[in-house]
Amino acid sequence: MTNTDRDGIVAGVLDRMDRHARMVRLAILAAAAVEGLLMVIALLKVDWKNETQVLLFLFAVLGYTIVALGLVALGAHVSRVGARVVAALEGRRPV
Repeated sequence: MTNTDRDGIVAGVLDRMDRHARMVRLAILAAAAVEGLLMVIALLKVDWKNETQVLLFLFAVLGYTIVALGLVALGAHVSRVGARVVAALEGRRPV
């Protein structure tokens, strides 16, 4: 494999990674918009005078927050690993 072939392969991989990152960001923004809308609907539907409904709403939000924070941590880990791969690929490029 020549250096030109390797450079083309690395450039293609980096382009695909960038395209994928843009798609993931778009999907996250769309999901956040839908979740925000659902949260507004839930806030409007809860009968705040009924203690049971308030308690159920609170526990649902707390449980969901734990899952969301875990996903954020996982996303940060994957981003860090991806950055290490990119750094390794860029380090192999001949100057």
